[in-house]
Amino acid sequence: MRFAALKTALASAALMFGTLPAAAQDWAPQGPVKMMIAFAAGGGADTLGRLLAEELNTRYGWEIIPENVTGKGGVTMAVALKDEPADGLSIGISVTEAVAYAPQTMRSPAYALEDFTFLSTITGTQMGIIAKSDRGWTSLSDVIAAAKAGETITVGAMSQKLADATYVLAKRNGIEFTTVMTGGGKASLNAVIADDVDIGWSAGAQTASVLAGDVVNLASAEDAALKVSPDAPLLAEYDMPYTFGVKFMVMAPDGLPEEVRASWESKIAEILNDPDGKLHAFTKKVFSGPEVIQGAAFTAFMQNSYDANGALLDESAE
Repeated sequence: MRFAALKTALASAALMFGTLPAAAQDWAPQGPVKMMIAFAAGGGADTLGRLLAEELNTRYGWEIIPENVTGKGGVTMAVALKDEPADGLSIGISVTEAVAYAPQTMRSPAYALEDFTFLSTITGTQMGIIAKSDRGWTSLSDVIAAAKAGETITVGAMSQKLADATYVLAKRNGIEFTTVMTGGGKASLNAVIADDVDIGWSAGAQTASVLAGDVVNLASAEDAALKVSPDAPLLAEYDMPYTFGVKFMVMAPDGLPEEVRASWESKIAEILNDPDGKLHAFTKKVFSGPEVIQGAAFTAFMQNSYDANGALLDESAE
């Protein structure tokens, strides 16, 4: 992705955010807000959304009504949110890939980036490629060497994007992997531990097992080192120009008035940046910690993600 452009946009957004007129931050919903959560109750996105709803209520008196609108990795919620009024009374909790990747896999896309106002990121994953410690592999280099020596390597992937990534990673390193689809990050971790696959992708569910010494992160699939495994190499070291971390985010229909958008952004940022808040604590415990990308920076981030996903899809089809 074009990180220089993203950093410039981040800096511009920070300046803009710091000089918002007071009136822009005074908007408050006159009635209940529908919070559409793209994933099932009890999961990470659901917990993030409900904690945000709770703090918006207790801090500012906003009435937020969460509802789970699940299906197709966030697609069902995005389709529903797209047609809601752009008045600040309907927001969505989802992941970036539901908008930056999924539409590009559809024969007739149900929505596009331009159909939404991206309000804020909340936090990010800790995506890594993992193996059982007793395999003796300490980095992805060891796995590649084993594959080049003739060993068949099976890889657990919990999404089509990660299956595409597995193919491209193998192709770029002159080897072959056998992909096995799993039901999620936890399922991928369980498949590795059970020896159902040799290695797997996991977005943070592996952290406890890494700390216990049962599993090792062979590589970071984020754009930075993993918190629990800072010495794990980045995929860039294996000729991969893509990263695979996912951001949890708050979004709204396109056309949100600027004062409404500014109020939402300021409230979300205040909650996420409060070290005594429940949402802040949860992001640090389970994910990468609070991440606040908003405004022009968030729009640029989503466009860069969309472009990178398009390039990955093109390469995986070759």
